[in-house]
Amino acid sequence: MSTLARWCHRHRLVVVLLWLGMLVGLGVATQSAGNAYNDSFSLPNTESTRAVNLLKSSFPARAGDSDTVVWHVDSGSVRDSATKARMTATLDKLSKLPQVTGVTSPYGPQGTAQISKDGRTAYAQVNFAKAGQELADSDVQRVVDTAKAAKADGLQVELGGQAIEGTEQAPTSSSEIVGVLAAAVVLFIAFGSLFAMVLPILTAVAGVGTAILTTGLLSHAMSMGSIAPTLSALIGLGVGIDYALFIVTRHRKGLQSGLDVAESLTRAVNTSGRAVLFAGGTVCIALLGMFVLGVNFLNGVAVAGALTVALTVLAAITLLPAMLGLLGTRVLGRRARRRLAAGEPLPENTTSGPWARWAAVVQRRPRALSLVALVVVAALSIPVFSLRLGSSDAGNDPASSTTRKAYDLLADGFGPGFNGPLQLVAQAPTAADKAALTKLPAELKSVDGVASVAAVPLQQGSTVGIVQVVPTTSPQAKQTSDLIDRLRDEVIPAAEKGTTLKVYVGGQTAIFDDFASVLTSKLPEFIAVIVVLGGLLLMLAFRSLLIPATGAVMNLLATGASFGILIALFQWGWGSEALGLGKAGPVDAFIPVIMISILFGLSMDYQVFLVSRMHEEWVHTKDNARSVRVGQVETARVITAAAAIMVCVFLAFVFGGQRVIAEFGIGLAAAVALDAFILRTILVPAVMHLFGKANWWLPAWLDRSMPHLSVEPPEESLPATSPGDPTPASEPSARSRA
Repeated sequence: MSTLARWCHRHRLVVVLLWLGMLVGLGVATQSAGNAYNDSFSLPNTESTRAVNLLKSSFPARAGDSDTVVWHVDSGSVRDSATKARMTATLDKLSKLPQVTGVTSPYGPQGTAQISKDGRTAYAQVNFAKAGQELADSDVQRVVDTAKAAKADGLQVELGGQAIEGTEQAPTSSSEIVGVLAAAVVLFIAFGSLFAMVLPILTAVAGVGTAILTTGLLSHAMSMGSIAPTLSALIGLGVGIDYALFIVTRHRKGLQSGLDVAESLTRAVNTSGRAVLFAGGTVCIALLGMFVLGVNFLNGVAVAGALTVALTVLAAITLLPAMLGLLGTRVLGRRARRRLAAGEPLPENTTSGPWARWAAVVQRRPRALSLVALVVVAALSIPVFSLRLGSSDAGNDPASSTTRKAYDLLADGFGPGFNGPLQLVAQAPTAADKAALTKLPAELKSVDGVASVAAVPLQQGSTVGIVQVVPTTSPQAKQTSDLIDRLRDEVIPAAEKGTTLKVYVGGQTAIFDDFASVLTSKLPEFIAVIVVLGGLLLMLAFRSLLIPATGAVMNLLATGASFGILIALFQWGWGSEALGLGKAGPVDAFIPVIMISILFGLSMDYQVFLVSRMHEEWVHTKDNARSVRVGQVETARVITAAAAIMVCVFLAFVFGGQRVIAEFGIGLAAAVALDAFILRTILVPAVMHLFGKANWWLPAWLDRSMPHLSVEPPEESLPATSPGDPTPASEPSARSRA
């Protein structure tokens, strides 16, 4: 790391130009090639997937996305001649658009049930040739524009469905800008220098920008969901600014202690830079742990996130030292530069100040403070026991969106379950099977939770039939999930008994229900993998058994408490509507695995930065109480500042209007705040005081068999001063307050 730091300082202008050239080159390449983001995902060995595959082979025209055009009249009826003529002409235009395979009109013989009882609301089904996530935005937008052109005084026209929803996802650029501005304020307060404020932001933006452009190109080679660049920006801005903050803080300390720019940079990169490299590696490992889930949609998100973290780390250890070299001592505030020019020593504040006083309190009262912290975290974690995974429906879309308006019109006119019908696809190869299938609709009508049933007549010679079931409850309701289970476990097996008939429950609602079931079943294995891998890394770094165990428990506590807040807000509905994020509903199924990946990585960051300073002191003094106290004092300020920056960045994404992104933003912000302000400043040091020297114990045979890995080596191997002084006088550059 020292060699890299010196090279970047000597060739600082070249390094900056290389990064600019890389950004420009990737930008040109992305502009030329575009991206191929695809939200499709496969769920092997699930009923909904078998239903889709059967439709594709037997009814290609029905295997694509089926969206709706909904219209409502303020007075009169949708059957009035003027309304009928206007909408019939519009539906005829829609049927001739690219990728549209058919339109079922309420004015035709097959659409008699598509007009509400009061006659004021009607809908048409628009069938596409492909699944919604596989359609080009331009083709879907033509459908939206053509349908909305039919609007008139007293006639409201809206559209709903998965493909339509894809055209309404607002860009998050405004959220990113708000997050960056908030981070800038925190950095300016922390550093008191405009240049020191700007550098971490420029570093993070360079890393994130490079990553997003690369991800766009990579989407041509592997499946990447459209959510990948948004999540990459959310993760990258948070960790990128933080990583740069740690290095800039260490460099400023070096300058203030009298080192020249080159030497200070070298020491900063060789100490904090190593910790950044290690911390970034743990985040990447946690993200790539999503591969154990075996869901291709999440694999793309994992690769995009890990790539973003890797590039922000690269920017922090190359671009940042180069820019710091160009600035020289201007990274310090004016007062610090004047003191440095006058040869005045750096004020020694590590034995006083709020963090030193707090560390002393933690050392005196470890049991009481541990208990208080555990009670707070446990209380916040209570909602986790009611966690329900699923997929929030269009009823939670922004009130101004056409999908939300279409959802509300259909729910008012036909019932809430109309927005998420179940599609039963049946294989009936024999006459007995066909007879059993013919009886099924009548049996389904008597099932609790079924509002209506409509069977598509079997075509001559066909062995595949379709029955559409409309639930009495909305797609995201727990009762709808219960109905799917009841159909699969009780109703359908009874209908199949004594025949070779096979009926599969499919449709978008069933697909998302299966998605939640698959992820729920694999969640314990996923958590175990990243906990074990993270623990092994910490054991290698700190030569200890207790520190990895403590880190794993703290990560789980932070995750549980943050999920508790998330569930209370979104699943229980405690404030989600006030924030414009929809009513109460399930937590989106892929939120836990992605959040756990990110949270374990971020929690490991703080554990590394905190414990590496404690470990450095332990190596010198073998005094556990002193090591814990010094580590806490010297890292508390920078960790809490870093956490405040992350919280600002994550919360900024809450106001973009997208429920899923808001869930990530609130969950991650809550976890980081809890981790930094409760776990790392209270619980971790308190527990380490209680454990004493056992913190650093490792069996001799295990120590001999493991490779030696130095996360943040001491800047100088010099003797320490008396235990009462947390900063050895002979090591001012390494011991200054963070």
